Amino acid sequence: MACVTNFDDVTVIATESLSKRFPRVTALDRLSVDVGPGVTGLVGANGAGKSTLIKILLGLSPATEGRAEVLGLDVASKGADIRERVGYMPEHDCLPPDVSATEFVVHMARMSGLPPTAARERTADTLRHVGLYEERYRPIGGYSTGMKQRVKLAQALVHDPQLVFLDEPTNGLDPVGRDEMLGLIRRIHTDFGISVLVTSHLLGELERTCDHVVVVDGGKLLRSSSTTDFTQTTTTLAIEVTDTDDHPDGTRAVREALQARGVDVLDGNSGLPGAGHVLLLTAQGEDTYDVVRDVVADLGLGLVRMEQRRHHISEVFTDGDATNDQQRKEAVGHGS
Repeated sequence: MACVTNFDDVTVIATESLSKRFPRVTALDRLSVDVGPGVTGLVGANGAGKSTLIKILLGLSPATEGRAEVLGLDVASKGADIRERVGYMPEHDCLPPDVSATEFVVHMARMSGLPPTAARERTADTLRHVGLYEERYRPIGGYSTGMKQRVKLAQALVHDPQLVFLDEPTNGLDPVGRDEMLGLIRRIHTDFGISVLVTSHLLGELERTCDHVVVVDGGKLLRSSSTTDFTQTTTTLAIEVTDTDDHPDGTRAVREALQARGVDVLDGNSGLPGAGHVLLLTAQGEDTYDVVRDVVADLGLGLVRMEQRRHHISEVFTDGDATNDQQRKEAVGHGS
């Protein structure tokens, strides 16, 4: 696959007060956001407006108000030009079962304007990249869910776009399949210079894949910032201890002892594994570390870990009202 133009310091996607209203629902509500080069995650619960935004950016659905540009092209008047330069992987299964991956991807390459020979060469390269080269002549109907997702990814890449939209590319995949797909997504930019906008309702997987994250909820922008800004180290200290015969509930014993020493023990342990066995403390300088070690040693417990906690992207959903609590709970689920 050829490397495309580097868009450093260029806005790849820009929206200004973009809204999309249907008779009974507002899918997008005055959304203003700029997206630069790299891998950007568009995160939100189901129904947050992610797919609607992609359709508008592709020029396939008109906005109710506001404006948007993709690669400097106005979506309202330059939809065909945008679609020549952009690849799109839809969320839903849309593959013909009776043709092979090679036939389908060659067809999509030809639809994008590539001549026959170039279409076949690009198809072979792209299927090799997504890990389907050995299976390329089998009918798609016999493919697993993971293989079908790779075919959809291949057809989005075959014409060497400058930008790809990937709508829920890990849907239906098991944990191994999700990790493999996320690795492929990362390589789209690092190996070939293609920028990526990837949507997901699983925040955890984008936290480790994307350079930048845009969070939407109910069609509104909650936050747009680099992934590192979302995951800054805090002054919260996470500790985990072992239990003993003398202290069958070691966590509770440590909590009580620390509180007696004046250490602020927090109530929540959101986002951390081992939910029932992890204590979160407010670290007041290096002295807090010494107090923890002394307390654990005095109780005769083992210290499994003591580390500064990092924010998780999911915490952006803990602010504000509880109107969509259930959707937010679904959205903050971390793929494992």
